[in-house]
Amino acid sequence: MANHKSALKRIRANRVKQLRNKYQHKTTRNAVRDLRAATEKKDAEELFPKVISMLDKLAKNNVIHKNKASNLKSKLAKHVASI
Repeated sequence: MANHKSALKRIRANRVKQLRNKYQHKTTRNAVRDLRAATEKKDAEELFPKVISMLDKLAKNNVIHKNKASNLKSKLAKHVASI
């Protein structure tokens, strides 16, 4: 158990950040899934910038690796173009 006030505060803060990161990551994964499932070109093009923005934010905050975000964005761009 932590012995200092600052350590206790850090534990609380880390938990809050962990939950926020988990929520944002899951939300982004669901958005990627929805984009991949889209069959209408118009719907996919509308959803694409939002998903890209979500991936960039996750990469910026080190929730996912920047190369993983780039790979996902590339694959999604190919998918949207092929619809």
